[in-house]
Amino acid sequence: MVAIISLLAVATFSILIVRFATIALTLTGLSRDSARFQAQSAFTGTGFTTKESESVVNHPVRRRIIITLMTLRSIGIVTAISSLTLSFVSTENSGETWMRFFILSIGFLILLILSRSRWIDKYLTKIIKWIIKKWGHLEVKDYYALLHLSGDYTVMEMDVDEKDWVSGKSLRELDLPNEGILVLGIRRKDGTYIGAPRGSHHIYPGDTIVIYGNRQLLLDLEKRRKGREGDKAHIEAVKKQKEILDKQEKIDKEERRKENA
Repeated sequence: MVAIISLLAVATFSILIVRFATIALTLTGLSRDSARFQAQSAFTGTGFTTKESESVVNHPVRRRIIITLMTLRSIGIVTAISSLTLSFVSTENSGETWMRFFILSIGFLILLILSRSRWIDKYLTKIIKWIIKKWGHLEVKDYYALLHLSGDYTVMEMDVDEKDWVSGKSLRELDLPNEGILVLGIRRKDGTYIGAPRGSHHIYPGDTIVIYGNRQLLLDLEKRRKGREGDKAHIEAVKKQKEILDKQEKIDKEERRKENA
């Protein structure tokens, strides 16, 4: 029984540590998926190499979070699992063995529920914001929430090649805002980054553009190729976006009319 409790305790601390780090990394500007991946990778010592890894290493607060995870990783897990295995092997009473399995299953079920609790996220976020402000001396912004990335809107990177519809054109020619898509930045092949680019900036093969908008619109743009079909898709996307904005404008007018009545 002691071994089961030990394993559950280690699992609980592991989940909380990774979750704590995920929220902390998210508050420094990483997307939730990237933050979760980096936290899990650092805590387990898996050592995956991704595009986000460099941004994590070069950011002072993120670097401290990852170092802490690497220091804490695997504390007591191997010992607890070994103890648990021995407890099952040494048990001669089959009824007691099944009871231990039952307790262990219930314990992991509770951990699963807690690991997905929004209530825990809410209070952990408040605590972590305070800690990061004191720890890292920076302004903490939850960009994930600010941009409403939990819904249909998201930020993604698009690697540009010669066949892409956006390749070789200026932002003014692309007219992406009228599709409901914003280009937040352009990363050139040489590593130069252009933030909040102007309409005169061009997109070239080998560039990576950071775009914001409806998830499906971004995916459609990523698949769009040069030529008549690509131009047609752009016209259709602009038309759909205009319909959405016109509908929203009517709703806004109705709301203003009610307020003034």
